Amino acid sequence: MNFLPVFYNIDAKPCLVVGGGAIAARKAELLVRAGGRVLVVAAEVGDRVREMAHDEKLVFEQREFLESDLDDAVCVIAATDNESVNAEISRLSQARNIPVNVVDSPELCSFIMPAMIDRDPVQIAISTGGVSPVLARMLRSKLESCIPGAYGELARLADEFREPVKQNLPDVDSRRRFWETILDGQVAELVFAGRIADAREQLRQALETFDTDAVKGEVYLVGAGPGDPDLITFKALRLMQQADVVVYDRLVSQPILDMVRRDAEKIYAGKASSNHAIPQESINQLLVRLAQEGKRVLRLKGGDPFIFGRGGEEIAELIDENIEFQVVPGITAASGCASYAGIPLTHRDHSQACIFVTGHRRNGEEGLNWEMLSHANQTVVFYMGLENVERICTALKAHGRAADTPAALVEKGTTAEQRVFVGDLDSLPNLIGEHDVRAPTLILVGEVVALHKKLGWYKPGEEIK
Repeated sequence: MNFLPVFYNIDAKPCLVVGGGAIAARKAELLVRAGGRVLVVAAEVGDRVREMAHDEKLVFEQREFLESDLDDAVCVIAATDNESVNAEISRLSQARNIPVNVVDSPELCSFIMPAMIDRDPVQIAISTGGVSPVLARMLRSKLESCIPGAYGELARLADEFREPVKQNLPDVDSRRRFWETILDGQVAELVFAGRIADAREQLRQALETFDTDAVKGEVYLVGAGPGDPDLITFKALRLMQQADVVVYDRLVSQPILDMVRRDAEKIYAGKASSNHAIPQESINQLLVRLAQEGKRVLRLKGGDPFIFGRGGEEIAELIDENIEFQVVPGITAASGCASYAGIPLTHRDHSQACIFVTGHRRNGEEGLNWEMLSHANQTVVFYMGLENVERICTALKAHGRAADTPAALVEKGTTAEQRVFVGDLDSLPNLIGEHDVRAPTLILVGEVVALHKKLGWYKPGEEIK
């Protein structure tokens, strides 16, 4: 994050704009709309600045910029067509710790002007950090079409009831639940239909009848997929945004975790081999306790919660304790990583079956049916097997799989850091040390792996043998 998003109160405060052209006029107009007392200084001035000066919306002085112009300013915008003047204004402003924006020169800015959607008092700002203002405007236009103008009326109605709600519902969680019901329910629909009086009355009745004791906790068991945030479902995103607390695993990528409601409490429950941040039994009890406190608990797991995610163990505990829950499937690592590696899990010429296997068992037990796993014309995907690659390859060969059977390691699949290493059952263990392969890594064994060379679409040319 290159810039901290803030909304700056400049009401009745002096602001300086240097430059008199069309761009300077647009910037000055924004400052005026925000309540600023605007001084425009420019040697040459366009019609729009003259109009605003004539209407007494701002003060205009036709002259060159002077350092003394900065004396009282709380923000400065440099919009001249002279780069050296703009740079000097930036230097002088920042030396005085005055926020300054230099048009089309983000490297000279201490703040930038975003593309904005104005639904007063609701404001939405979109920024690309000055890299591409056109892209920011395109994103704004997309959002404009799906955000009704009446959201401003809805915000004003909420402000009207803010103090009564605080007095009637002293608990923060109860207030949050109440407002979520109001702002995404019939009251909002009445506002959007222009029926403000009806909306006000319904909101009043809802406040009188809202039962804080009826607020129940719930657990959302959500699959976060293999890493790429674009692969999560719409339902998963909705629940991520309304949860009060999130209990998340080691395999949940940071971009996905960033999509969780920002003020939600976050509890790390990651588990690596023989290194559990919170033992599974304690996680089960934690989910129950949080839900019994009336919280909406997001149990966020990498991949799919029912494929080597121990989701079944967790909901069994919730059922025993009569806790309400939802399960949201996610794209499992085998499907996501294989797809991004260009390795079909099945293929009519090479593989008529696919088997998902955990690469380690509880307490280090063996117990795998190696004879079944070693059949030809099938794909075998090993989860969490990186530490046991040599044992896996040896066992498959010992039970009939050819030493030259294609095999692959997919490290951090579906993410920007994805790496694919292709070899066979003989060479696969050596690839780990040679290339410092680390978890999370998926192991794929079968003839379909050979198709990666042709079908690898995500990061072509990066296969390592």
